[in-house]
Amino acid sequence: MNTRVTELLGIRYPIIQGGMAWVAEQHLAAAVSEAGGLGLIGGASAPGEVIRDMLRDAKRLTDAPVGVNVMLMSPHADDVARVVIEEGVKVVTTGAGMPSKYMEDWKKAGIKVIPVVASVAQARIMERLGADAVVAEGTESGGHIGEATTMTLLPQVADAVKIPVIGAGGIADGRGMMAAFMLGASGVQIGTRFVASTEAVVSEAYKNRIVKAKDIDSTVTGRTYGHPVRSLRNDMTREYTRLEAEGKSFEELEYLTLGSLRKAVQEGDVIRGTVMAGQIAGLIQDIKPCREIIEDMMRECHELARKAADFV
Repeated sequence: MNTRVTELLGIRYPIIQGGMAWVAEQHLAAAVSEAGGLGLIGGASAPGEVIRDMLRDAKRLTDAPVGVNVMLMSPHADDVARVVIEEGVKVVTTGAGMPSKYMEDWKKAGIKVIPVVASVAQARIMERLGADAVVAEGTESGGHIGEATTMTLLPQVADAVKIPVIGAGGIADGRGMMAAFMLGASGVQIGTRFVASTEAVVSEAYKNRIVKAKDIDSTVTGRTYGHPVRSLRNDMTREYTRLEAEGKSFEELEYLTLGSLRKAVQEGDVIRGTVMAGQIAGLIQDIKPCREIIEDMMRECHELARKAADFV
């Protein structure tokens, strides 16, 4: 499938894997890239040298390009921004801040810069800064979220900017992918579906919690202080919600979640850990290789396109 995104990034399929903290490491990224999409290593709050090691491991696993998601709020953002240049990374996505201080150096290095945005205003700002594309991420996504839904955000962003738009949030199969295209996207970013893949180096308990999730199993915490996070309901989210309703301070609430994502991802504690996942988790019924996930999505998307053509 040729779209503006496949042409921009030099990939076979217009599918990008989300840069999920503690999940998006070299094995998952390499598997997605090897299967024809674009895999990302999630910078999160990791030091630059950790990202360098992951990138070099990824190069041993695949000859296909692997990108990096740079979390701009990280205390190590400057180091990661330098490492992606030194390691010859071709694509960077960004979140949690403005990439303006790095843009000139990244562009000189030939890096395609794709910020994640949650509003039309953000998308316009990123285009003016020189972004090559944007990811319009709806509130259905797992992890840190905005307020607009994918259904409403994506067409408005597509109308507002001239650069390619990538849809994210609530997409896990060919139907979601086709819907994103109809709303103006030239590609999709997938997170939760790739967590439930055989190559994702996360606890089996985390993967199984996603597979067992129902449509109403996700919840959002942290709205009180402007830091909403979507995850699957468990003892931790229920306690957080109770304390939030009682008016506890931001510091007290943050202490409750300290290290909780790592606890779920690495230790398999899906009761007290933070099981970040999107609302689409209820649609995910199995754990399978990234290649199968991508090929199934593409097959279903093409079938839907053929059916749609019959109505024209």
